[in-house]
Amino acid sequence: MQPQTDVFNLHNYLNSSIPSPYPSSVPISTPFPSNCQNSNPLYGFQSSTNNPQSMSLSSNNSTSDEAEEHQTNNNIINERKQRRMISNRESARRSRMRKQRHLDELWSQVMWLRIENHQLLDKLNNLSESHDKVLQENAQLKEETSELKEVISNMQIQSPFSCFRDDIIPIE
Repeated sequence: MQPQTDVFNLHNYLNSSIPSPYPSSVPISTPFPSNCQNSNPLYGFQSSTNNPQSMSLSSNNSTSDEAEEHQTNNNIINERKQRRMISNRESARRSRMRKQRHLDELWSQVMWLRIENHQLLDKLNNLSESHDKVLQENAQLKEETSELKEVISNMQIQSPFSCFRDDIIPIE
């Protein structure tokens, strides 16, 4: 019962707040010809009675029927508008939810990439420090090698034993 009253209240709200797209000076046309007073609007043929009293009753009934039919058509149109509006709102809500999920996924990806980037930068810094240390150690070892070569060279020159000079392999 509650959903029907909600729909009814929404229907009343929509009918009261939605202005007509037609100006009030434009007459609403009926689907029946108005120049045939003796014709039956439902069947489109002449009435068999020419009695003025029955014609006025027929005219009143047809006007009432036309009004009811017009009201029914308006109700159907309003219900369709209401369903379409509700459908559009649901579609927009689903679209916003998809957009939010996509945005959340993108933020998650951004955070993951930032963490990975930070880890790679740390690794690069560690490797760079290690490389610098190896270069320093290599330079130090080259310097020591050069000093040792000089010491060996000095020892060979000053050596009193000439026979050992031929056995010594020159260091280059």
